[in-house]
Parts: sequence; C-alpha cells; structure tokens
Amino acid sequence: MDLLQNLGINGKLLLAQIVNFFVLLWVLKKFAYKPVLEVLEERKDKIEKGLKDAEKSQKKLTEIEEKEKKVLKKARQEAQRIIGKAEEQAKKSGEGIIIESKQKVEKLVSDAKKNIREEKQKMLTEVKAEVIDLVALATDKIVGEKINEGKDKEIIESMVNKQ
Repeated sequence: MDLLQNLGINGKLLLAQIVNFFVLLWVLKKFAYKPVLEVLEERKDKIEKGLKDAEKSQKKLTEIEEKEKKVLKKARQEAQRIIGKAEEQAKKSGEGIIIESKQKVEKLVSDAKKNIREEKQKMLTEVKAEVIDLVALATDKIVGEKINEGKDKEIIESMVNKQ
C-alpha cells in the first residue's frame, strides 16, 4: 500500500474505477453490442433478399426474350406455310390469288410483329416497374431511411431508362 501511495495511486479509488469499468463493460455488452449486431444481421438479410429479387427479375427478362424469339420463329414458320399454300393456289388460280395471299401473309406477319412488340413492351414495363421497386427497396434498406418516395422513383426511372 505504501508503494502505491508513494506513486500517487489511491487504492480505494483504483478499486472503484476497476468496478466501474466492468459495470460499464457489462452494460454496453447487454444494451449496445447485441442490438447493434442484430440490426446489422437484419440489414444483411434484407440486402441478400433484394439481390435475390433482382436476380429473379433478370431471369424473368431472359425468359421473356426467349419467348419473344419463339413467337417470332413460329410467326415466320406460319408465314412460310401460308406463302407455300398461297403459291400453290396461285399456280392454280392465277396471279390475282398470289397477290391477295401475299397481302394476307404480310398482314399476318405485321400483326404478329405488332403483337410481339406490344407483348414485349408490356413485359418490359412490368420488369422495369419491378426493378424500380426492388432498387427502391434495396436502396431504402441499404441507406436505412427514405428520402422522398416520389424523388426515389423519379431517379430510379431515369437511370433505368438510360440503359
């Protein structure tokens, strides 16, 4: 004890500081460390979910493109079949039927292309809306707060439309 007092250290005060340190350490562990870890874990889970949703949207877009190719191929095949049929009839009936048949084929092809364009546009609009919502959700979860929902959608739509 004399040695500690010679160094200017009060033993009771040192003991009280050690006890206070451990009490403070326990309080921080109980009320600060665990809740912060829980919040970080929740945020990690939300971000992973957002990434999975974005991946699903990408897969859906790929499926839409494949579907579009199939429909276009089918329309071409149908057009070829109709042209073949029209040529047969034209040989029998003359040139007037050939012209009429080709017009029908062109109309069918143009209608098919129009339907494909409309379907593609509709699906792209749906995918864009879904991507916008996912990006807004992911941004909200990453940032932790929502700045302005209208402004968020406007910014995201402008970025999506640039691509």
